[in-house]
Amino acid sequence: MNNQSTSIQGTAVVTGASSGIGKVYAERLAARGYDLLLIARRSERLLAIGKELQSRYGIRVESLVADLATSNGLAQAVQKITADPSVTVLVNNAGASQVGTLAQTTPEKMLAMIALNVTALSALTLAILPRFQHHNSGTIINVGSMVGFAPTSFVPIYGPTKAYVLNFTQILQQQLAGSGIRVQLVAPSATVSEGWDIAGMSLSTLDPATVMSTEDCVDAALRGLDNGELITLPSLHDASLLHNYETASAALFDASFVTGQPASRYAVTH
Repeated sequence: MNNQSTSIQGTAVVTGASSGIGKVYAERLAARGYDLLLIARRSERLLAIGKELQSRYGIRVESLVADLATSNGLAQAVQKITADPSVTVLVNNAGASQVGTLAQTTPEKMLAMIALNVTALSALTLAILPRFQHHNSGTIINVGSMVGFAPTSFVPIYGPTKAYVLNFTQILQQQLAGSGIRVQLVAPSATVSEGWDIAGMSLSTLDPATVMSTEDCVDAALRGLDNGELITLPSLHDASLLHNYETASAALFDASFVTGQPASRYAVTH
């Protein structure tokens, strides 16, 4: 694929596109008429998906085989994105997890998770942002997780990285408010994915009624994007809970800046 897209929609970049949520995003965006730049580690799968989508939808697809947890792989992706003027959508989906205690996590796995879930997502966003700002248009979709909203003991590294994605995305939304750039956080709960087995936990241990299909997750997320949602929680039925969470967080932040004096409960005197 050359750098000039033939689609009036432009090109959608999807990371972690060889399976799960990323694969479905690629399919749905192709159906909407976007050309694709697919990024993932697994060459055979990625190339097969790209070939199939190009044939089915008549779009242009380019595949970049790269491990975004490595400095070399991330550099390749950043270079590819910054060099392609047709990019109009970035889906930061690639991520990794491990289930267990912090003591069971090796330093190597910890750093790899942070590199993929935090560093790569931030770097790719930064790579595309100047062009989006120049054109005052573009869409950034960051795939987080419900575990980013509250401490969850069985994912001691993954959870905090997704809390970063939540905070990072909200700050970006604040900075771009009123512009033509859309920024959405998608925070799935339990969703069908190979990532569970890789993380060390089988989906079979969960109640099937609590697990969402990958297709439903992405379809709900895209509907949320179409509806202008800043945060989309595909499995949250009572939307007021999210509003209450945001209201309480803002109130806590504001209350901490009321005075520079220690709270009376600490009985600090001079």
